[in-house]
Amino acid sequence: MIQDIAPHFLDNHFEPGKEPSPDSPVVCFNGKDVLLRYDEKTAREAALTPEERPVNFALAESHTPVGDLHFLPTYGELPEGTNVRFLFTYDGVDVYRAKLSVLDRAHNEPGIDYGDALVVANKAQNTRVMDGFLFDSIKDIRQRVILEKNQVFLLMTALQLNNWYIDNRYCGRCATPTVHSPRERALVCPECHRTIYPRILPAVIVAVTHYNAKEDKHKILLTKYSPKTGHAFPYYALVAGFTEIGETLEGCVQREVMEETGINIKNIRYYKSQPWAVVDDLLMGFYCEADSEELDEKGDPVIHLDENELRTGVWLTPDEMTLQPDAYSLTNEMMLLFKSENIHSPADLPLPLERKDIEALEREYYK
Repeated sequence: MIQDIAPHFLDNHFEPGKEPSPDSPVVCFNGKDVLLRYDEKTAREAALTPEERPVNFALAESHTPVGDLHFLPTYGELPEGTNVRFLFTYDGVDVYRAKLSVLDRAHNEPGIDYGDALVVANKAQNTRVMDGFLFDSIKDIRQRVILEKNQVFLLMTALQLNNWYIDNRYCGRCATPTVHSPRERALVCPECHRTIYPRILPAVIVAVTHYNAKEDKHKILLTKYSPKTGHAFPYYALVAGFTEIGETLEGCVQREVMEETGINIKNIRYYKSQPWAVVDDLLMGFYCEADSEELDEKGDPVIHLDENELRTGVWLTPDEMTLQPDAYSLTNEMMLLFKSENIHSPADLPLPLERKDIEALEREYYK
């Protein structure tokens, strides 16, 4: 999964008052785009649409004092007086966030405030903003494998924190501009004294399994999002949803499966968790079994699909199912364990596999 970056290590402990050195790496966001270092050749390729770029498109291999973070600008490379704030430590190196203001607003998404002071950027044409640097989208970086997994995890974690800072510039109670806490990672309202901490949303990922006695085969319930949800994700996934106020995780698992597929379940067992910065989630994965007497002609539980949430719901065997295009998500790891027949049902938990065993499976299925 994306957070499994050993031997690298991201330490999110916040230390107020830290100041950057000229060599400190700085993450600069423009909406969901991030400022990255490119050499002349890759800068030309970056100006192409993602579909036109070569498959081996990669960042410049410039060597800076921060080694594995060479893809980020350093504080000394940014315009003098750039306002930065400490984010976290990566492999012992302090990483900072710059506060941007985009002067060329006509080419940027309307209604987005990009912060306080820095550079001109043209998102529509990916204009060079400083010599050797371009803005690129994190989604494209992930899909085109422009960076290593540990580097993408760093950027996604930084994006989550950046969004939190931007979304809470004003107090939600009295609309007063917030200020930074001098003691911890928090924003404080100087008027009503409300303290705002980074937001984390609990959500569940559910792998529903079923033994088809008619076919003598184990199957898993896979789904695809409906276009009505606004998700443009074309690949198979598992049932998922956010936990409601006053609800347990197990209750959320039962409710989401019933709401989206109309299937009763039993034998709910926890598997693993994952931070997912895309939507501020802390995902918790569960396996369970279908508990339904209503079977179709194949011997599978009948699916009553909520078409506002899903466009597809199918029972598939390990041989029939396809995985997602990368091994970043908890969803995909849970699917991989079923496809590789390490898990047939919740009774197989806890697994005797270590991280290195799962990584070996990923290498096997993602050659």
